[in-house]
Amino acid sequence: MTRIKTQYNRRSFLKVSAAAGGGMLIGFSWLTGCITDSKAEAVEVPKEWFDINGYIKIGDTGLVTIYSPNPEIGQNVRTSMPMIVADELDVDWKDVVVEQAPLNTGFYQNQFAGGSLSIRLSWNALRMAGATGRRMLLEAAAKEWALPVSDLTVSKGIIKEKNGERTVSFGDIASKAVGIEIPEEVELKEISDFKLIGTSIKNVDGKKIVTGEPLFGLDFYREGMKHAMIVHPPAFGMKVKDFNVDEIKRMPGVSDAFIIDVTLNEPGMFDEKGFFQLIAIVGDSTWQLMKAKKAIRANWETVGELESSESHIATLEKALASGNVTESRKDGNPEAAFKKAVKVIERTYSAPFIAHNTMEPMNFFANVTENAVELVGPTQTPDALEKSVSKLLNIPPENITVNMTRIGGGFGRRLYVHFGVEAAAISKKIGKPVKLIYTREDDMTQGTYRPTYLSKYKAGLDANNNLIAFSVKGAGLPDGPVFPNRFPAGAVTNYSAEKLSGITNVTTGAWRAPRSNFTAGAEQSFLDEVAELAGKDPIDFRLELFERAINNPVGDEYEYDAERYAGVLKLVKEKSKWGETKQGVHRGVAAYFCHSTYVAEVFDMIMVDGQPKIKKVCCAVDCGIVVNPDAAKNMIQGGVIDGIGHAMYSQLTFKNGAPNEMNFDKYQLIRHSHAPEEIDVFFVKNEIAPTGLGEPGLPPAIGALANAMYQLKGKRYYHQPFNVNQPVVG
Repeated sequence: MTRIKTQYNRRSFLKVSAAAGGGMLIGFSWLTGCITDSKAEAVEVPKEWFDINGYIKIGDTGLVTIYSPNPEIGQNVRTSMPMIVADELDVDWKDVVVEQAPLNTGFYQNQFAGGSLSIRLSWNALRMAGATGRRMLLEAAAKEWALPVSDLTVSKGIIKEKNGERTVSFGDIASKAVGIEIPEEVELKEISDFKLIGTSIKNVDGKKIVTGEPLFGLDFYREGMKHAMIVHPPAFGMKVKDFNVDEIKRMPGVSDAFIIDVTLNEPGMFDEKGFFQLIAIVGDSTWQLMKAKKAIRANWETVGELESSESHIATLEKALASGNVTESRKDGNPEAAFKKAVKVIERTYSAPFIAHNTMEPMNFFANVTENAVELVGPTQTPDALEKSVSKLLNIPPENITVNMTRIGGGFGRRLYVHFGVEAAAISKKIGKPVKLIYTREDDMTQGTYRPTYLSKYKAGLDANNNLIAFSVKGAGLPDGPVFPNRFPAGAVTNYSAEKLSGITNVTTGAWRAPRSNFTAGAEQSFLDEVAELAGKDPIDFRLELFERAINNPVGDEYEYDAERYAGVLKLVKEKSKWGETKQGVHRGVAAYFCHSTYVAEVFDMIMVDGQPKIKKVCCAVDCGIVVNPDAAKNMIQGGVIDGIGHAMYSQLTFKNGAPNEMNFDKYQLIRHSHAPEEIDVFFVKNEIAPTGLGEPGLPPAIGALANAMYQLKGKRYYHQPFNVNQPVVG
């Protein structure tokens, strides 16, 4: 049985105290878990809870509450994380209640949603939290009965003596566990003994979501609050000079209008990078404010270059030729190997800027008083928001509270905190609580887009069709997409990779599976074409490369585990019945590694009324231990659909610094009829600690889609989105 220390460092501590009305409170400063409200049916709710942030609470009735520090962004951590605690605690799931914790950096670390890190970073801490509680309850019962702990067992919140009939519930013994000394280390369960982990538990917010109960930031209401909207410059490279403020103030339902400035002296990673001066209008309802927005006549100043899509392409080409390399790798002598190659293939791939387009409009509530700030809304980075508001308003962080609502879509968009900062600035100006809401046009033209990318790939084969040289150069505006130490690094003797950067005033940010969302599609499409040039099956060709990386790797540094990478390809080959031919079905494959997880996908496509249709997708995933299989499948399925939609349809184009696509009339998202009819997901079974899952399903979908479309239509697709007029090679 694994033992784990209960103290990680000097900042880590445990606190145990008596809950009001009996019960037990266990606090963990390093706990980074997540959980949700769910009402237990079989256990009476305690008459009084001792409400302290960051604690596992055991009530006198046996009901267990765990606060959820991390934001819930749709990845279902508010169900999966409490499952981990409950399993180690050994409490019946029906007796668990989950509550969202506010931001509290004194109790929690890693209190954010991003990078597919929530469970990965929390695995040990959550297990330790549950295991420590279980141990202390056992010791309390052992002391009560004058028995050694080894003579006791626990199951579903009931402690029983092994050689007797006595039993006691967690609720009955919890108050007596308060005085028990916290152990220096605790035993964790064997993985084979898990009761909840590995089972499918329904989303604890599911009923509230489908019945429309208030959960999201857009649902939040405070008596007496005002509504606010903003207008930012129409183009990147512009700023506001003035506007018809008196006329706007006279409009029905408008109580105030002014220019706010959210410039920070020392901006953080997630602060606004483009539009700092904004027109703000405040009033009684969003409908009245939307009418007022249309009446604004502003004077804008040009303060920077007004870029267009044509200039973006030229900038990317210039960046590739500039030699401004930010990260690189070189094995062997690629230049000499290319000269010796019998066959050489070169291809260029690109992808446009794209928006996040979260379904819940951007919004935040703020109530700024003289010395305090209350913030409520959907944010992936509550700590960053607190810090930025503190800087802007010169109010100490300890006087700021951040309460997180469920997030109606984030995908990286809500990592950036400007909308919460703007709400705080408006509330400060008017001296009242306010709820700021963006229109879709506000969001789509504001920035923090997925960067635009351009990559050039080159491969060389010898007379026996072995891959002897491989190179890739990739540039982005602003950051390049290449990962020099990922596959096929380590699998090719002569290899080079260069990541380059370009300059733009269009603001960009993290977009689901940053950089991987482009690189996987480009790389896997290219490898498919190289396999075809070599006359080899696409999966067999990749497996040959992995065999090299497993048995005789090139170089010392590479991010991936070649055996696990090859494992998902072998699994998807088996489950998809790769190699079997079906009349009218055309197949494409891709595999990719990101966020410490391996995913391989096979797309089956057919023609329906002259249009391509994705009949089926088969996915193989190695993400370590799967905490909640249903939730895990949902994340992979959602990632596949998301990848298809954006690869096929989405793009933002610019003219004189202004986006041409401002709403869904011009910016197309995937429709239900475009989604695959079936998506099967198979997980590799192992005992490796869980890794990322919210993002890894998306990147390989783009490559598998492109490869299946080639098999279907006989044309290669190099430039996203695929559905518009693109240069193709027959």
